[in-house]
Amino acid sequence: MELAGVSTRTIACIDMKSFYASCAAVELGLDPMKACIAVVGNQERKGSVVLAASPMMKKRFGIKTGSRLFEIPDHRDILLVEPKMKSYLLKSMQITDLLLSYVPKEAIHVYSVDESFVDLTGTEKLWGPPADTMRRIQDELLEKFKLPSTVGMGPNMLMAKLALDIEAKKTGFAEWTYADVPLKLWPVTPLSKMWGIGFRTEATLNSMGIYLVGDLANSDLEWLEEKFGIMGHQLYQHANGIDLSELGAPIVEGQVSYGKGQILYRDYVEEKEIMTIILEMCEDVAMRTREARVAGRTIHLGVGYSKTAYGGGFSRSHSVDEATNQTMKIYEVCQELFRAFHQDKPVRQISVSITNLEEESSMQLSLFDERKFEQRRLDAAMDSIRKKYGYSAIYRGISGTAAGTAIARTKLLGGHNKE
Repeated sequence: MELAGVSTRTIACIDMKSFYASCAAVELGLDPMKACIAVVGNQERKGSVVLAASPMMKKRFGIKTGSRLFEIPDHRDILLVEPKMKSYLLKSMQITDLLLSYVPKEAIHVYSVDESFVDLTGTEKLWGPPADTMRRIQDELLEKFKLPSTVGMGPNMLMAKLALDIEAKKTGFAEWTYADVPLKLWPVTPLSKMWGIGFRTEATLNSMGIYLVGDLANSDLEWLEEKFGIMGHQLYQHANGIDLSELGAPIVEGQVSYGKGQILYRDYVEEKEIMTIILEMCEDVAMRTREARVAGRTIHLGVGYSKTAYGGGFSRSHSVDEATNQTMKIYEVCQELFRAFHQDKPVRQISVSITNLEEESSMQLSLFDERKFEQRRLDAAMDSIRKKYGYSAIYRGISGTAAGTAIARTKLLGGHNKE
């Protein structure tokens, strides 16, 4: 596979296997690969989500991340464990410290609490072949922390991640080159199995007759650009294993967004209660965009229905003429989307995000719209208070109702108990 002009680096993507469950197993003096452990946030609610399941839990009982507490069988070999987010974060930092003993901090991108990218380009003189270096790191993780890991390697971030997700999670280690793309990447289906392709993009591509990654790689580039714009060009490149982004940069141009997702503690039926949660989430999303001094034109609302309603839901977005980072403007769009697509079913999951971002200075502020000016001053004042004293120092009245969750969540870390 000829790729003239495409630079080749040596990037590894390391994933800590069933991280939360593995940490819990080690703390209990058990083997992470043999113990049947499920990490569940609130064991008093039967609908609580499984945050992590050990490999043996998945193998023997079919319980995985995202399963519900009521799906876990009553079996003496199963251990239910409360999450300890502070402990997990500390362990994650210790793992990063280990990586820093091999490469400088600029060569590490912490992708999530249990996954990191490492640029090993040029380390051969220090540590030998990069594949041997990563295997040595995996051995050290087992020796020092008793934590298993998987590693994918490739000439760029995308290929490293694909090697990890598609092959290494089954074998423990995989290294892909551009020559592997036709054999290992092109047969992949459904398309959403490929990093960077979501279900909506997959559905659009399917409607165009594209079902395999190979179909995408061999499609007409102009046709893809006509349908998706710059995203079409990137989809084409990625299907051929090409990724020109710097370490830590978003894989897909325009992928940067600010969002918040929440699995609710119970089914929400009344529209008033559902809109309370949505407003709280809009507040959080808007505050983060203002802190970054950006504004967005496209607001997205996702709603997942309860399993009592046999699941389902909707995911819709709407673009506004003028970029915004105002809480109430984002909320108004979410209201419109909710009322247009909600099917009168109980809601258990909600997500809100804003994308199509641009510099905040691009926002128009009419000198004649005093209300708009005052709203921006009010948002800024609330942000300042929260930054200094915490979210619960000032909040909207609805957050104090039985439907609100924002205040309770300030006592959590990553959505779970801090300890």
